Amino acid sequence: MERNTERNAERGSGRNARPTQRALVVLLLTALLAAGAWAVWLGWDQHHDQHLDGSVSGPYEAWQVVGLVLTLGVPVCWAAARGQAPGAVLGTTAGLTAAAFWDWSDDGSGLYVIGVGAVMVGSLAATAVVSLLTALATGSLGGGGHGGGNGAGHGPVRDNPPSGQ
Repeated sequence: MERNTERNAERGSGRNARPTQRALVVLLLTALLAAGAWAVWLGWDQHHDQHLDGSVSGPYEAWQVVGLVLTLGVPVCWAAARGQAPGAVLGTTAGLTAAAFWDWSDDGSGLYVIGVGAVMVGSLAATAVVSLLTALATGSLGGGGHGGGNGAGHGPVRDNPPSGQ
């Protein structure tokens, strides 16, 4: 009986470390992916377009923003389907916010801060909704591992084995 308690304690101590490490990895990877995707889709286009009628647009075209959104949707949905939605939401938001800040901070008017705030709030809301819908569709809501559950890949930990064992 004492040996079972020791085994369960050993198994339980590693259980908290692994999901925490996995969540941190997801957060960091999605942050890096978001910043990199910003650079690929939006970072190279820095000029406003002046049209013949005198109107100005840009610097980004709609196809660039759609490409960014679709690119980031893949890792967010992947992580949410595996019970790692919080890391994907926070990582993607942090990466996009940092990239927008870096890209726009040379604006002399100081209004870039409003844009960066809009990117932060919008990406947080959008990734949260996408993650929630993905988690609901895949049954991984409240997961922390592959397909929900306690995230450790084991059944419930019992202090005492059931009678008869």
